[in-house]
Amino acid sequence: MTTGDMKLVTFRTDAHDRAGVLVGAVESGGEHVIDLAHGFAWIEHRAGRRCDAAHVADRYGKGVLGFVENADVARPAADELVACWQSGALPATFDGRVVLSPLADVRLRAPLPSPPSLRDGYAFRAHVEAARRARGLPMPPEFDAFPVFYFSNHRAVVGPGDVRVEREHLGALDYELEAAIVVGRRARNVRAAEADEAIFGMTVMNDWSARALQSQEMKLNLGPAKGKDFATSLGPWLVTVDELLARARRTERGLVFDMEMRAEVNGRLLSRGNLRDMTWTFAQILERASLGVELAPGEVLGSGTCGTGCLLELNGSAAAGAGDGSGRRGGETWLQPGDVVALEIDGLGRLENRVTVA
Repeated sequence: MTTGDMKLVTFRTDAHDRAGVLVGAVESGGEHVIDLAHGFAWIEHRAGRRCDAAHVADRYGKGVLGFVENADVARPAADELVACWQSGALPATFDGRVVLSPLADVRLRAPLPSPPSLRDGYAFRAHVEAARRARGLPMPPEFDAFPVFYFSNHRAVVGPGDVRVEREHLGALDYELEAAIVVGRRARNVRAAEADEAIFGMTVMNDWSARALQSQEMKLNLGPAKGKDFATSLGPWLVTVDELLARARRTERGLVFDMEMRAEVNGRLLSRGNLRDMTWTFAQILERASLGVELAPGEVLGSGTCGTGCLLELNGSAAAGAGDGSGRRGGETWLQPGDVVALEIDGLGRLENRVTVA
């Protein structure tokens, strides 16, 4: 049984990360989180099997990453938990363990706090053209030859909430409005026509950028490093791809998702885009990434920034000083301590972060 409503979260009620599935209406504020490990223990008990933590972890995996790795077993069991919640049969506790908690009572982390790897693409032509134009650079013909990506720091992934940066990062600190997919199965040399089958789900991604550091490093032609490796936000949850198919159409290049994208800073709308405007699809990015390499469950691949999806573009555009309600009145604007950045993508939720200084 598949409910078609699967939003996976990593959350904390104490000092430990736990995997959960979000249920309830986000719009009405009635959201709850089902603790998957405790819920799976209840399911095992009902089936007459062992329900201790070691057995549950061995059968279903640990955390959201374990869920992805063991999706053939974990997903049907999670669907059963959601169905039991919908019918009122799911207990709030089992054997002294909390199964169901109000979302307001937990703290969300990134759905995958430490993925096996993190790649970020460069798939939106509008962003590439605008960003290069702002730096006085022509559009490279290679953009149309293959989808390019770089590796970022998978150990610096954060979720909703505060993002701590160093003083050095405040030199032209920027957000980047993106989506990211999570790989669901092992894939090597996969073709774009079949690559969508390797997608487990999707989440909102903010590829934080320290532009001053980045501009220095890029002169050495080795790609961004310290300008990017300090933080990447993912969240607020991981939506399984089956829930998003109604927003997609199949093409010879793979699935094209029609999902509006928005970015706000301190409540002011600055960026708008849509995933359908990706020049390269996620399937094509997967084809390129898997060339001669085996991708593993849980690996994350970002879309790259949508057109107008960062301050670098907005500062370099003719509209930057046009008084559009964003607070810009000429000159350049960059993020400052205390600024709240909210990225929202239809179907994926709203990822909100506040800039703080370490």
